[in-house]
Amino acid sequence: MARVNRLGFLAIAMAFHVVYIFSIFDIYFVSPIVSGMREFEAVRPHGVEAPAKRLILFVEAGDGLRADKAFQSFPEPYPETDADLVPRPLAPFLRSRVLEHGTFGVSHTRVPTESRPGHVALIAGLYEDVSAVTTGWKLNPVNFDSVFNRSRHTWSWGSPDILPMFQLGAVPGRVDADMYAAEDEDFSQDALHLDLWVFDKVKAMFAEAATNSTLDAALRQDKNVFFLHLLGLDTTGHSHRPYSKEYLYNIKVVDDGIKEITKIMEDFYNDGKTAFVFTADHGMSDWGSHGDGHPDNTRTPLIAWGSGVAKPVTTPGEIAPGHDKLSSDWGMDHVQRHDVSQADIAALMAYLAGLAYPVNSVGELPLSFLSGDTAAKAEAFLANARGILDMYRVKEEDKMATELRYRPFKALGDQEHSVEHRFSEIRALIDQGKHEEAIQETATLVQLGLAGLRYLQTYDWLFLRALITIGYLGWIAFALTTVVDLHVLHGKTETSRTLAGTVFFSSVLVLLYASFIVSKSPVTYYAYAIFPVGFWSEVYARRKALAEGRKALFGHVTSIGGVIALILKGVFCLGLIESLALGYTHREVFSVLFVAAAFWPAFYGTGFLKANKALIATWTFSCLAMSSFTLLPAMKVEDMNLIMSGGAIMVVIGITYLVFEEKLLTTSKLASDSTAPAYNSLSRSLVGIQTGFIILAMSVTRSSVLSLQAKAGLPKGNQIVGWAVLVLPLLMPLFHRLAPNKHYLHRLMVIFLTFSPVFVILTISYEGLFYLGFCATLITWVRLEHSIYVYSKSKTATPQTNGQAVMPASLTSSPFRSLTLSDARVSLIFLTLLQSAFFSTGNVASVSSFSLDSVQRLIPVFDPYSQGALLILKLMIPFALISANLGILNKRLGVAPSALFMVVMAISDFLTLHFFWVVKDEGSWLEIGSTISHFVIASLMCVFVASLEGVSEMFISGVEVEDDSAQVGKEKELGGVVAKESNGGIPRKPVANGNGKGV
Repeated sequence: MARVNRLGFLAIAMAFHVVYIFSIFDIYFVSPIVSGMREFEAVRPHGVEAPAKRLILFVEAGDGLRADKAFQSFPEPYPETDADLVPRPLAPFLRSRVLEHGTFGVSHTRVPTESRPGHVALIAGLYEDVSAVTTGWKLNPVNFDSVFNRSRHTWSWGSPDILPMFQLGAVPGRVDADMYAAEDEDFSQDALHLDLWVFDKVKAMFAEAATNSTLDAALRQDKNVFFLHLLGLDTTGHSHRPYSKEYLYNIKVVDDGIKEITKIMEDFYNDGKTAFVFTADHGMSDWGSHGDGHPDNTRTPLIAWGSGVAKPVTTPGEIAPGHDKLSSDWGMDHVQRHDVSQADIAALMAYLAGLAYPVNSVGELPLSFLSGDTAAKAEAFLANARGILDMYRVKEEDKMATELRYRPFKALGDQEHSVEHRFSEIRALIDQGKHEEAIQETATLVQLGLAGLRYLQTYDWLFLRALITIGYLGWIAFALTTVVDLHVLHGKTETSRTLAGTVFFSSVLVLLYASFIVSKSPVTYYAYAIFPVGFWSEVYARRKALAEGRKALFGHVTSIGGVIALILKGVFCLGLIESLALGYTHREVFSVLFVAAAFWPAFYGTGFLKANKALIATWTFSCLAMSSFTLLPAMKVEDMNLIMSGGAIMVVIGITYLVFEEKLLTTSKLASDSTAPAYNSLSRSLVGIQTGFIILAMSVTRSSVLSLQAKAGLPKGNQIVGWAVLVLPLLMPLFHRLAPNKHYLHRLMVIFLTFSPVFVILTISYEGLFYLGFCATLITWVRLEHSIYVYSKSKTATPQTNGQAVMPASLTSSPFRSLTLSDARVSLIFLTLLQSAFFSTGNVASVSSFSLDSVQRLIPVFDPYSQGALLILKLMIPFALISANLGILNKRLGVAPSALFMVVMAISDFLTLHFFWVVKDEGSWLEIGSTISHFVIASLMCVFVASLEGVSEMFISGVEVEDDSAQVGKEKELGGVVAKESNGGIPRKPVANGNGKGV
């Protein structure tokens, strides 16, 4: 590998991190889907029918109907009399099924708590890997078996986001899907019509059967499934929250609709052979969101009744088994509660309808939901176990065919404990009438089968974890080596490659690739291997540069005290990085860091404080303001006053800048020493237009919010104006090129005003205030770091920074000064601000912290990709701001444009490596989902920084900074140090700024 230049380094950084992000999927999210399994169905004596001839599945895609909201009592949502204020069950029909007719419990889902994986678990019985969420929602056929595919015929009604994937994934013609238009999923309208549409369609079909003999005959066949996908609570919950009167009233509507459909079914068939299952795909937080593993999102109701379902088991006067704090206020503690895993429902439905279990199902048949004798349960459970263990057989055969030395799963690895031997023992117990013992042995075997599947799923974990760790350590070493080479030594030291080194690293790569070929590994494995080999070989080749860099950076440390101080600083840096990691789960950590940062300038002494009173006061205020945001709740509700307050302050800032622009921009002399004014009339007019866009954004946002809250929908005019206010301000920097103003403060003001309307129209709470505080902190940080740099130069006669040797520009081939250890502080502060941009307004590690309230002002109809793009746009704005400020700071400190970015990219992966090793695959789903999210975010952080380098170049192109020579003299005088203007008789050339001009 030849010497890497700046652009090459950025390209390698982006490629490496994009590729290594996929490692988390190859380790933790390998698809569990395989093919080649046999079908298994419960064995029944000759002449014995299945428990039910047909199955009705109600899925409240209520994004869901939370378990507690389904069973708790509330006052009438729209009371008309005083009696309506008395709390009562909102779903009396479903409650009657629990108390009198069937079995109930809580279904526990897995992350991500989204519609696709939830429905896959319900209907197919498998937990699809998380990456499948990104493969598409609409018209995306599934590649696994399902209950619908096992039915004789399935009729389904509901959302176009869910039904097509089960229709297209089944045998052609087996699944009918009747869907409303995607435009009907309008968050700005009352969502009751979505559920009423489904109920009306079902009623219409059964009414048609009275005159359509073909339809009547099809409906009366056995093994039919009817799927009612109810989306109303989803839209209502997102728009109004699950504690709102709209949401609670929607529960009443759903209950009435299910009651009516149940009666229609029973009257039509009149044979008592219909089974009913009611559940939800996932829950919903109090803030109208979902996606993570919070218990409110993972607990959904499950009620089954009808043919083949056990009657309720009651213990009058006592608390029945299965209840806990969750169900303490449901008023049903005398009825036994039976909790299940979500995938178990697929096995339950297949058994009730007399279908073969889906071949990819890992669900365990919940026997407590079944009526019938123990013998029938033992046979059904055995067939369920055979399906799970047959999946283990296929996966083990695949693994044995690709591994050089396969290590079998010990619990099922020898002849005595083999699967077939265990099945023969269970069959013998059933034949002997020992059904309870057979069920116990089957349950043990099922757990072993699931453990075996997990063993095969995680078979390559140790190797992959080691390889990925070596890759990240190699990147860190390579990045730091490149920084030393380019920005400390300025490329003066040649690489030193040896034949032995080349042979060694080449041999390692050949051995790795050979093992991948034999084991038929995915193509990503080859990419994972080439990076660490390439990185470490390059570090080895630059060992001389590392030695020279050590002298340049640490040569001034000669005393024991200096060594100790250096070690303490290193520990502090690592402690700060660990603090940032802790902040991912405890946002309050950022509050502590900002409070500490507020008093950081005090370390530079009273001389510095006296010289920069106003600047330090602004910095302290900004930091304290920023510390407050991470103490506020991450989950927010719409607050018009906060939205308007943020917008009003933005307008005030824009007007104030127009009033004082001339005074502000002419108080400091530009680096170009230009005598022309730094302002002009066209530039002022454009700034005025940008301020006007903020006022327009406030007006249309207020109007849209009031209209949506009044359930009047989103007026078309508001939507058009909203999009105009969102898009047009983003084009204003192009118009400013017609009246270029090179002053960095003007450029930062233009950028601030460019994004302000976006933060008004996409804000639901205090995000606009955060935007203001963040911008103030950034610009103050840039000015403060420059003042520290100037003050440090004034404290010594030789070109040093904080007592550290600096290679003068006149003695190098580079127009920029060399990096020093003090620049690591700048990079760490940048990294902290970068993390704060993520976590100050929410916890993006949890997808449930995103609210759709803001995007409804632009896109009222459910469109996950477009709405997600708007949310990401809002999320990315702080990064654009921080990139512009760091680019300007690069110029003001006289370092190369990419220098500080490269340092940040090097040290940020200590954070990534931390999260890689704390990823959990066991424990609560909240912990598992959060740790995986943390790793992905930390990995993307470096990609962000690499891309921000280009954004920074675009934003600050042509920007000039003021001449600080006068300030240097002032700092010398205040510091009480009279510095000599020569160094050993050699005239000192000014350190260059970002334009190559003297600072």
